[in-house]
Amino acid sequence: MTQWIELDGVVNMRDLGGLPTRDGRRTRDRRLVRSDNLQDLSPADVRRLVDEVGVTDVVDLRTSTERELTGPGPLTETPLAHHHLSFIVEDPAATAQRALLLRGEHEERTGDFWSRHYLGYLEQRPDSVAGALSVIATSRGGTVVHCAAGKDRTGTVTALALSVAGVPDEEIIDDYALTAGRISQIIERLIDVEPYRSGLQGRSLEEQTPQPETMATILRTLAEDHGGAEGWLREQGWDDERLDRLRSRLVD
Repeated sequence: MTQWIELDGVVNMRDLGGLPTRDGRRTRDRRLVRSDNLQDLSPADVRRLVDEVGVTDVVDLRTSTERELTGPGPLTETPLAHHHLSFIVEDPAATAQRALLLRGEHEERTGDFWSRHYLGYLEQRPDSVAGALSVIATSRGGTVVHCAAGKDRTGTVTALALSVAGVPDEEIIDDYALTAGRISQIIERLIDVEPYRSGLQGRSLEEQTPQPETMATILRTLAEDHGGAEGWLREQGWDDERLDRLRSRLVD
């Protein structure tokens, strides 16, 4: 059963606890939460995340440009640990090129576009992807992973985390596709906000809606080229101890 976390300031937050694993266990509640942008959280939202959900760490996958333009969110005023791990190579001399990579403004956003987009994160910022997973593995309590929409960058991290935890591919794909039911609300939140305005205006909801085949392609590519998410992390220098730590954080 999907564990949506309904707050005033987000539209795409859910707890990834309760998912089945291949060995008959379940992922732990309040350990890994995925979300869209946290800039609009109300004071009541903050209290709930800290006091009830038990969040101790926030992984922000947005670029420094995104953070600067949207300003500090209310969680930055709490003692929570904040980890900024951009999935885009941030070269000040290539701002236009970076924006094009981030939003794909001149390309039709088919399922193939998004698959290549996500694989690009693994190829271009493996340090940030592995870094996000390391935070999840070592946090004292729950970790919120978020980007702007909680769909692409966030979906990539949570897919790898769940895969290492032993969640079957079909469950990971189903979780990824759940965002489709919230896509209109997500776009409504972002379409008039810089730096997202130019990449969203004039685009159809269909282009932004997550398709199951996109995540299926990512998981299949990981399996064929790297021996799965675990094999990819081993290529980044992870050993058995670090992998076991991530699994033990996520699985009962």
